[in-house]
Amino acid sequence: MAATAESIAACEPAGIDHHVLLRHATWADYERLLELRGESAVPRLTFLDGVLELMTPSGIHETDKTRIGRLLEAWADESGIQLEGVGSWTIRSEEAERGAEPDECYFVGPIPDDAQRPDIAIEVVRTSGGIDKLEVWRGLGVPEVWFWQDRRLRFFRLREGGYRELERSRALPDLDPALVLEAMAAPSQTEAVRLLRERMRG
Repeated sequence: MAATAESIAACEPAGIDHHVLLRHATWADYERLLELRGESAVPRLTFLDGVLELMTPSGIHETDKTRIGRLLEAWADESGIQLEGVGSWTIRSEEAERGAEPDECYFVGPIPDDAQRPDIAIEVVRTSGGIDKLEVWRGLGVPEVWFWQDRRLRFFRLREGGYRELERSRALPDLDPALVLEAMAAPSQTEAVRLLRERMRG
């Protein structure tokens, strides 16, 4: 593999994601690693203009991403909105020299037969540094990206020239961010989903 490795997570404490950057990587390197990894969920692979990132998520990372997914799906169920989840779908474009795997991603409404990208990509961020994920998603044309970082949910909508941060999702404008934050703070995932449903029904 024509790349040099650079760790950006040496001696990280528990609960922090581990990243390795491979600089001067080729698209063939990226595709070969995807092939070698097979159906395994780790490491997560991101490619941007010759830089390849391998990320091993912490247990806390995985818990947060699962909780967000469960909350969003419960919210859609209560709201009567069709939401189709496709998990950590590998989205890539050799022409754009970009490839990524969100923590969760969704289509609002039916999944098109020729779908190449989701309507919403969700990223849980627990470690600073690494590849600029918004630049990756911009090149892949994903309309909306959400970041869960530092106990805060941020929404970014793709516009000409890049992403613009918004107070609410445009894909799901009725979703109350404050309700999501409240539910994310619940003691367990089950209690989080129960709290969200109770708030919506009340």
